Amino acid sequence: MKRGCIAGIDVHKKMLAVIIRREGDGGLEYTKRSFGTTRKETQHLLAWLEQLGVEEVVMESTAQYWRPVWLGLEGHFRLHLCHPLKVKAPRGRKRDFRDAQRLADRWSAGDLEESFIPAAEQQSWRDLTRARVHYQRRIAAVRNRVEVLLEQGGIKLTSVVSDPFGVSGWAMLKRIAAGESDVKAMVGEARGALKKKEEQLTEALAGQLRPSACLQLRQCMEQVQLLRQQISEINEALAVAMKDQLAVLVRLTKIPGVEMAAAQELLAEIGPAAATFPSAEQLASWVGVCPGSQESAGVCYSHRSAKGNRHLRRVLCQISWAAIRTKDTFFAGLFARLQPRIEAKGAAWAVAHRICKVVWLVLHQGAEYREHGPAVPNPRTLARRLRSLLRQIELAGLDPHTLIPTLSPTPA
Repeated sequence: MKRGCIAGIDVHKKMLAVIIRREGDGGLEYTKRSFGTTRKETQHLLAWLEQLGVEEVVMESTAQYWRPVWLGLEGHFRLHLCHPLKVKAPRGRKRDFRDAQRLADRWSAGDLEESFIPAAEQQSWRDLTRARVHYQRRIAAVRNRVEVLLEQGGIKLTSVVSDPFGVSGWAMLKRIAAGESDVKAMVGEARGALKKKEEQLTEALAGQLRPSACLQLRQCMEQVQLLRQQISEINEALAVAMKDQLAVLVRLTKIPGVEMAAAQELLAEIGPAAATFPSAEQLASWVGVCPGSQESAGVCYSHRSAKGNRHLRRVLCQISWAAIRTKDTFFAGLFARLQPRIEAKGAAWAVAHRICKVVWLVLHQGAEYREHGPAVPNPRTLARRLRSLLRQIELAGLDPHTLIPTLSPTPA
């Protein structure tokens, strides 16, 4: 495929290696030049590319260093972003300008896959939802640190309380961090079903923290309070940013296992109409939730899923397990039907694949999810099972029509 003047940019933190590929009458011509990565240098790069008549620019997504270059050139050229692993040079043959030339040559030949770069509004949604997940993970890390401190003092609170940062656990942690040793007072902070575990709590809270550990525990609790406040601010910002997409979010939450936070993440990663993906199969392939293929010489050695969008893979996996635990739903029935043939994780992954396709229908076609109850086996599957049963009866030397008069063979 013949293309016009193309620029390949090898992006680094402090410099940009730029190669311009031009097809002339005498063959290919290459022009190279290096630039810095500051705003002023990006403007110089823009002017130079426009002067030489560049139409398309292709670069690799090196960490976050490609973003200011993309923003500086956006709106002036047709920009394309490729994954670094797709254009990785052989070991011992890596040079900056050669990497930039490889980008331009392979894009001109149509040999590169382009990364999905959403619109500015969707990028702001992504920033907020991914930041919220990051803060939630930090809370989990602090929770692990708190458990270490409690174990060092012989306090087995997490053996009785499932969430030490819940209402009851938090009140007990406050007393422990203050150096209090009255076990009865701490047990009195129990709420709800935890009140029935008074004896276990008394034994679990019998330890004592050192002053240094109490200091660290107070610091951990302050970190959790700050992170919770930041998550609350992000939730408020998301509510304002996605106020025009409320109808779409409500449709997504009708899918079993999808809560509002998960719906916001789906919308931020895929887009409000999934316009980039013409079919549900293409979306599933981009996410990496469908069966893969590792074929050689006509033999497929593995169907392991490819690594796609890790943020969507995580949230779809969480949604699938939540949907599986929902009673009398299609996805719970699908999991029950698949689990005897494949392990639980594989069945859950298959459910995530199906949910991904349903999400595409909700976003791309504006469909409403309707629950039709547990999954019923496919008629072809039932017919196959019937034929197998007939063969087994005949191999046993019995006449199936004598045993079951109403039984008739199903045509193949």
